[in-house]
Amino acid sequence: MDWLMEHEDDPDVDEPLETPLGHVLGRESTPSEQVGPEGPGTAAGESKPVLTEEERQEQTKRMLELVAQKQREREEREEREALEREKQRRRQGQELSAARQRLQEDEMRRAAEERRREKAEELAARQRVREKIERDKAERAKKYGGSVGSRPSPPVSEPGPVPSSPSQEPPTKREYDQCRIQVRLPDGTSLTQTFRAREQLAAVRLYVELHRGEEPGGGQDPVQLLSGFPRRAFSEADMERPLQELGLVPSAVLIVAKKCPS
Repeated sequence: MDWLMEHEDDPDVDEPLETPLGHVLGRESTPSEQVGPEGPGTAAGESKPVLTEEERQEQTKRMLELVAQKQREREEREEREALEREKQRRRQGQELSAARQRLQEDEMRRAAEERRREKAEELAARQRVREKIERDKAERAKKYGGSVGSRPSPPVSEPGPVPSSPSQEPPTKREYDQCRIQVRLPDGTSLTQTFRAREQLAAVRLYVELHRGEEPGGGQDPVQLLSGFPRRAFSEADMERPLQELGLVPSAVLIVAKKCPS
């Protein structure tokens, strides 16, 4: 009210109020209000150049080259990172291998020291045992009045000659004075008789001729004596030889065959 009272005498107080362009009370300007002298799409006092086809292609080319460069950079960065990871992995592997080798060397060194210590303890124990034995010997010698090592050793008796046993004597050939002769006849029967070892083979043939059965017809064929094995036919000259000389002692088997008349 005070403002109206101050300006009631102004000459233009009765003229209508014009709305200014642009933002009024927070309202955005409309596209029609932003039209400049160059036409729609341009603000008042500003101009935007129009790109030709070649310029658009050049701009697209530069964008593609930029994208390719970014991709190459990313690939190179990833390759460097992978190489660095591989180097780190190998370095860690080498460190682990070295640590394992050091551990094995420490274990081997401790084992060697343990063996040396055990060997030294064993030698010391043997030395103590020897010293104890020497002390015991000295005490016994002092107690019994003499050196233990000076006692005479009992004489060693020499073994006498070993008598030869009867079984070690060479066997003697046994002399037989009798022999047992079995004679197989042609009819399948057999005769058995004991003869003196010095009797002639003719005695066996005579025995066979006297004790064999009569053949059909009443005739008696001459007797031929054969040895069983090896097969041998005794001749007339063998009839005069003793049984012992013919190898028929102590027993033999003879076979009777019919002698063909000459």
